[in-house]
Amino acid sequence: MKILLANKFFFDKGGPETVMFQERCSLIGSGQAVVDFSMEDERNFESPFASHFVSQREYRSGTKLSKLYSALSLIHSREAVSKISALIESTRPDVVHCHNIYHQLTPSIIRAAKSLGVPVVLTLHDFKVVCPTYLRLREGRLCSLCLDGSFAQVLRNRCADGSVEASAVLYAEAVVHRWLGNYERVDRFLAPSRFMRDAACHRFKSDKVLLVYNGVDTARIAPSSKDENFVLYFGRLAKEKGIETLLQAHDGTVAWQLVVAGAGPLAESLPKQNQLASFVGHLTGEALEATIASSSVVVVPSQVYENCPMSVLESMAYGKPVVASRIGGIPELVVDGETGFLFEPGNVEELRDRVTRLMSDSTLRVQMGAAARRRVETQFSIRKHNADLVNIYQSLVSKSRAQDEVT
Repeated sequence: MKILLANKFFFDKGGPETVMFQERCSLIGSGQAVVDFSMEDERNFESPFASHFVSQREYRSGTKLSKLYSALSLIHSREAVSKISALIESTRPDVVHCHNIYHQLTPSIIRAAKSLGVPVVLTLHDFKVVCPTYLRLREGRLCSLCLDGSFAQVLRNRCADGSVEASAVLYAEAVVHRWLGNYERVDRFLAPSRFMRDAACHRFKSDKVLLVYNGVDTARIAPSSKDENFVLYFGRLAKEKGIETLLQAHDGTVAWQLVVAGAGPLAESLPKQNQLASFVGHLTGEALEATIASSSVVVVPSQVYENCPMSVLESMAYGKPVVASRIGGIPELVVDGETGFLFEPGNVEELRDRVTRLMSDSTLRVQMGAAARRRVETQFSIRKHNADLVNIYQSLVSKSRAQDEVT
């Protein structure tokens, strides 16, 4: 088979890219052909299809006229449609698999692929198809108002950082794509959690939304016996990620050390709020891997509906117990009392208690870490993920060929 992978970033930007590159590596390794479609960026990895990538776009700066043009191209990109159409016609892929395509590539490429007779798969890395702002937050609180399909709530409540203009653009984006039926043309949605699948089924037929958990490469990541007696948080430094709750739990009454790795809007203010924690900045690659491997416990204190966080799966692959919020898809990964502990989002005392319990019992850490590793190997391995993925591709290709024979 030949698979066209579409994602707006072609470098290690975040969770969607981690998943996409793992799938890409596996497909190539198993003898499948892969075609890349993305956006130009100096940070991009090499690709033989880079000449087909769309121009780099930035939506947060410029004149009023340029911002208006950017707002319109956010909804529909003529460049992306033209370039992916040419790429499909020249490479003839069997399937187009879309990941993070919003804004820079736009869902208009779904319509383009389908018009050329190619089946389309879309991985739901976030809630964009049922929430124009993708986080399901309203004034910092959890929200489900748009699940009924009435996207007017995003405009009424100014969900885009309180901005009428930004909220209007996101509202228009959602309404236009629904009117055009771009998402409705997707053949299969891949939901990395039951929680995401349930949300997506508010809009799409249940037989189109398949549960396919993210996978982690347990062959590459060996369980670590290192334990340098510190608690680790790695991820975005933003309010919705619950980092402030963790810092409140790490006060002068606890004996455990806290290491915070990441960047984001709170990167400058947090070190001033808590001088007990060690802030090491944004880590990637070997530096991040070594830090996870050396940690005792990993904390994921999110206060937003998470999907299938790679931070949880990667920590478990290293054999680390995870203390995480009981929210979104996280409880599908962490088994409370077996591979780590769950706590109510925002509950400082409960979080402090769970972490302290683990940090005061090295035997318990070893037991839970080993159980976490076993769970990843059996339930969330990249091998299982990719086998499920290829089966989905093959079923769509067979269906498409059967339809072609009929017509």
